[in-house]
Amino acid sequence: MKQFMNSKETLVTEALDGLIRTSDGRLARLDGYPHIKVVVRTDWDRSKVALVSGGGSGHEPSHAGFVGKGMLTAAVCGDVFASPSVDAVLAGILAVTGKAGCLLIVKNYTGDRLNFGLAAERARAFGLKVSMVIVDDDVALPDLPQARGVAGTLFVHKVAGAMAEDGADLDTITAAAQRVIGGAISIGMSLDTCTVPGSPKEDRIGQGKAELGLGIHGEAGVEQVDFSGARAAMAMVVDRLLPHMAQGDHVALLNNLGSTTPLEMSVLAEELARSPMGARVKWMIGPAPLMTSLDMHGFSVSLLPVTEAEVATLAAPVAPQAWPGLATLAPVAVRPLPDGLAPIQPVPSAHPARRALLERCCRALIACETDLNALDAKSGDGDTGSTLAGAARALEAALDRLPLADATQLYRAVGVELSQTMGGSSGVLLAIFFAAAGDASAGGKDWIGALSAGLDRVMQVGGAQPGHRTMIDALAPALAALPQGLAAAAAAARKGADATAGMTRAKAGRASYLSADKLAGYNDPGAEGVARLLETLARG
Repeated sequence: MKQFMNSKETLVTEALDGLIRTSDGRLARLDGYPHIKVVVRTDWDRSKVALVSGGGSGHEPSHAGFVGKGMLTAAVCGDVFASPSVDAVLAGILAVTGKAGCLLIVKNYTGDRLNFGLAAERARAFGLKVSMVIVDDDVALPDLPQARGVAGTLFVHKVAGAMAEDGADLDTITAAAQRVIGGAISIGMSLDTCTVPGSPKEDRIGQGKAELGLGIHGEAGVEQVDFSGARAAMAMVVDRLLPHMAQGDHVALLNNLGSTTPLEMSVLAEELARSPMGARVKWMIGPAPLMTSLDMHGFSVSLLPVTEAEVATLAAPVAPQAWPGLATLAPVAVRPLPDGLAPIQPVPSAHPARRALLERCCRALIACETDLNALDAKSGDGDTGSTLAGAARALEAALDRLPLADATQLYRAVGVELSQTMGGSSGVLLAIFFAAAGDASAGGKDWIGALSAGLDRVMQVGGAQPGHRTMIDALAPALAALPQGLAAAAAAARKGADATAGMTRAKAGRASYLSADKLAGYNDPGAEGVARLLETLARG
């Protein structure tokens, strides 16, 4: 798999240097590459308790991305998914620890426990005060003797970081960290495994499946489950967390495991808020990539029951830009549309023949959704079918409130409906088309004349003409042939749509950005949609 890296051997050191260069002077590293990879604060006050965490790389922005005022003092980084050495951890401790002492925050993996533990012993031999806490928040594998430490670790970083910044002593901070660890719970789900640099990707998760409870190093989860969308996925995660959920108000941390898009993460945030535990989640951290697993297409949810004091520490400002802050989980605020945008609702009226015609049009566009998307993927962004089908579904749902008996008002009402429900330039152009058709109908034009007037207005406003490789290449000849009947119009539309496959230079629309080799041999999806619509009507 292609990745933006030079070599797996230099990946971590080069990435850390890139992080440090862009930190505006807040971060530095110890001079120990490649074996000692430690990122430290440049503004550290050694009179305060130092916080040191770390582990294998590949979880960015954890851990180096959270070094800074209000969070970690130093991060000790290993190679990808590999614990750092004892010497590296010891170097980090010695570099930042003063008389106030140091707290090591360690995830519950054998390598991390051993290396951080031995480094702590060696640091104590130097006369330093060092405490160590082990985070074990993962509830995915209930029979595991030692639960894994995952994204709940970040609760500890933040609470302890705020307390250290305020000058609390080591014992107080350690006790607070232990309380957080005792309450934090986490579980993750992914649609795919991660890609370890330099290694072939493990294709373990089957088509149509998701893995529940997998680890942040790509370890297999508790089970593979059927995947049917964000709502069901979040429901399964919530179902596993609820038995472990304590009483009282909670903070949720919604973590992107690597390659889940912001759009998907926002949907998951909404589903979390709507879930059975949503009423007990008062605050949220994220959604954001916080403790990732390289490029894993998944998410995790961590929960923490909180006191008022802990909420204050979680909300305290920090320097690291990767920390998204604490937000109150609030209802969706809805305000009325401004005056002039709320449409005047037409008076509904019945006309069985026109209703049947519109229903057939809508169903024809819905039926070719997949084919038009596939065609659009060749020359656009693959959504023409979905755009047309979505508008068709909305229009079909609106039939009961349309003025079907009044052709002039019907054109205008269809235009308004499409302007509200159909995205992109297609929605605007079709709204203009039907609005102009309504105006022409009000001026005495018959239905063919009204639709032709709509086409003229679209060409005037949109700038496209026949031969520009758009839907007009099918629509214009179809309307010209319409006086000879639907069959003639459908044949003309088909001829026009097929002709677009030979047009290797689009002069309008998104396809105008593409080279000839990307367009040759493929019909314009808008023109194809017009042709299929008229062919369906002609067959009826």
